[in-house]
Amino acid sequence: MTLYGVGLGPGDSELITVKGRSVLESADVVYTPGRLSRGVAEEYVSESQLGDLDFPMTRDEDELRRAWKAAAAEIAPTAREGTAAFVTLGDPNVYSTFGHLRRTVERFYPAVELEVVPGVSTVTAFATAFGVEITAGSELVLREADRGAAPIGPDRLVLFKVTDVPTTHEKLTEAGYDVVYGRRLFMDGHETVVTDDPEALAERDYYTVAYAEKPGTDEAPATAAFGTETEADGGAIGDQLAAAESAGDGEAYRDGEAQGR
Repeated sequence: MTLYGVGLGPGDSELITVKGRSVLESADVVYTPGRLSRGVAEEYVSESQLGDLDFPMTRDEDELRRAWKAAAAEIAPTAREGTAAFVTLGDPNVYSTFGHLRRTVERFYPAVELEVVPGVSTVTAFATAFGVEITAGSELVLREADRGAAPIGPDRLVLFKVTDVPTTHEKLTEAGYDVVYGRRLFMDGHETVVTDDPEALAERDYYTVAYAEKPGTDEAPATAAFGTETEADGGAIGDQLAAAESAGDGEAYRDGEAQGR
């Protein structure tokens, strides 16, 4: 009947969508392509519902096609007779292995219906982890940076799969970028690391992302132009808060307001 591609989010089991959880709980079999995605799925489905798939770590296209044909052949009978789910970290359509499965199923098992359930991707999660606000009108380009690559050009870049941080960092800084890195962002059971020190991430890790920005590219949004203005609509609350802030009691004033005092 249906094969669902379900995005699990960045790895924190609480960041899966409500619909994603519903699909997993109702699926006859939930297929996982790796240990990390399996760990998230285990929070919502029983061991008996899980099906493991093994994929070679290779760039050999013939070997990859054989592996995906074998995976599709295993999944298709379940999807034809009931409901199957293939889970992936992040979003199924953003730097994901699900695209390979979708194309293979469409080619060899056209009777299987396909549906994608989006998930929180590193494309958006990185901004929260880094404390970066991508304001309206900003240009942001996504690139891969495997094995020391350092794509440059736009003023703002998000780089995925930064497996050789020191080499990538050297190239980016020479090109005039300020760079911050994150490793294993929002992943259950793993330490999240955010740093601008490339040596702290010298060990290779596929789950490393970088945000590169050229100095002076920030554009102040409209709400950044209040200056010293403290008066809210009606004036009274703004004036009282300003007085409390100047006396060092701003937090106490806010607490009192929240409690109706």
